[in-house]
Amino acid sequence: MRLRGIKRSSNVEMRGGSRRSAGAKGGLGVVGVLAVLAIGYFTGIDVSPLLQGGSVQQQEQSGGSAGDEAAAEFSAQVLTTTEAVWTKVFQEQLGRTYTPPTLVIFNGVTQSPCGGASGATGPFYCPADSKAYLDTQFFTALDQQMGAGGDFAAAYVIAHEVAHHVQNELGILPKVNAARQRSSKTEANRLTVRLELMADCLSGIWARNVQGLMERGDLEEALNAARMIGDDHLQSQAGRVPQPHTFTHGTSEQRAGWFARGYDSGDVGQCDTFS
Repeated sequence: MRLRGIKRSSNVEMRGGSRRSAGAKGGLGVVGVLAVLAIGYFTGIDVSPLLQGGSVQQQEQSGGSAGDEAAAEFSAQVLTTTEAVWTKVFQEQLGRTYTPPTLVIFNGVTQSPCGGASGATGPFYCPADSKAYLDTQFFTALDQQMGAGGDFAAAYVIAHEVAHHVQNELGILPKVNAARQRSSKTEANRLTVRLELMADCLSGIWARNVQGLMERGDLEEALNAARMIGDDHLQSQAGRVPQPHTFTHGTSEQRAGWFARGYDSGDVGQCDTFS
């Protein structure tokens, strides 16, 4: 993804924090990622991005702070692209004004109105404060453990979290949350899947609108990431028989399919997963 010349978004909040204890040194692993995805519709995933001068993974090998800095720079630039895209789409398709979210970039652990945030909880969007939370160290975990590496794959996941903010702006998140609270666990999971697939479709709309920044192979990186984080794939990787009634994000085929639908159409109206 070509980000040279793209400025950092001003809607970024940098937070410090202590790195996790030695007990968490081994990373999330597939079971850990499954736990992340089971949290609900606020969660998301990120992988290690590629910047001018080398990837985050390469820079982390020579120093964690350098890797964190590179990840933060990349994330802030990607956030700028989402702001431009959704400002345009809201005006042209919805006749509304878009208010962007804040991206909280932290190292280690931090707190949000939706609960504690760390690499163990994964990146997520919290509608209570309209902020997306991202631990820079989660980039490497997804690249090395999930096989969903690449800069555009990372950008897709950031766009996915922003898509949850778009849903919140449109009043979709609170309606679905209210319906979930009235439903059985199985039905609540089904509603969450629809919400996540819609966010994948909205991420596809973002990708369509940043085609000028894309490089060869970028689209496949995003589609691969969508497949790698499908519920069926994750459960299989964890040695389990996929249990559809427990799915909270959709299958690999569904996630990639809805992302492609948003990318091909560029139309918010085509992302209605509830009708």
